[in-house]
Amino acid sequence: MHPRDTTIPNLLEDLQQLVTLALREDVGDGDITAQLIPADREARARVITREDCTLAGRPWVEEVFRQLDASLQLHWYFQDGDQVPADAVIFELQGNARSILTGERAALNFLQTLSGTATTASAYASLAGDSGIKILDTRKTIPGLRSAQKYAVLCGGCHNHRIGLYDAFLIKENHIAAAGGIDQAVAQARVIKPGALVEVEVENLDELRQALDSGADVIMLDEFSDTDTRTAIELARGRAKIEISGSVDNTRLEKLAGLDVDYISSGSLTKHLRAVDLSLRIEME
Repeated sequence: MHPRDTTIPNLLEDLQQLVTLALREDVGDGDITAQLIPADREARARVITREDCTLAGRPWVEEVFRQLDASLQLHWYFQDGDQVPADAVIFELQGNARSILTGERAALNFLQTLSGTATTASAYASLAGDSGIKILDTRKTIPGLRSAQKYAVLCGGCHNHRIGLYDAFLIKENHIAAAGGIDQAVAQARVIKPGALVEVEVENLDELRQALDSGADVIMLDEFSDTDTRTAIELARGRAKIEISGSVDNTRLEKLAGLDVDYISSGSLTKHLRAVDLSLRIEME
């Protein structure tokens, strides 16, 4: 998968700016340790994963080394979205030794973090199996890494919820209270941005009925019991799509996969990730 294959807005621009920032904070006005190496020394390096993972982050790695030294040559053995076994070589690079070592940390930071996100997403997608339920991410992302993590979620086989506060309505308890009710909030949303998806979060069956009557496109069930979830599904059938949210862990996800819901959203895809253990090994030429 490549950023051009996604519908995440401004992804390529975000990628370039994020890499620039990462290099600025790490390299500053120059890598003084790399200056220990003769300026014309050539090297070859391999990046290895110490554990099974789902790969994500290749474009960020390529951008790191492009910004540092476009003459470096990278050879990839896996694509984003691939399942990579432990101890496999993910990619090799060849060229100026100083450039390789200067970019090592920034490149691996992106690759380990985004592969960690994709690996978590892949596990959730596997739990959903062939149920037809789409597992969605949330806005609970690492600040500054929103578009990158959304991309990694796609690499792991899950799906994106709204990207931010601008592309879809998600009307929650405080919005409802401030707007004067569910019906008023939905009606105003249709005026503000016609054609945008309108989703309403509800906390009980009475609110569910109000959201259905208002014409909401999607209704999010927040902390519903399994019994009320089944009732909500029946009430909403043919009128709105149903999304399950709140305390969705691996165990509950397996149970929900047997229900006729459209979406399950979980912040765990992006906020509970564990970076993949990667290592770079260099050989001087």
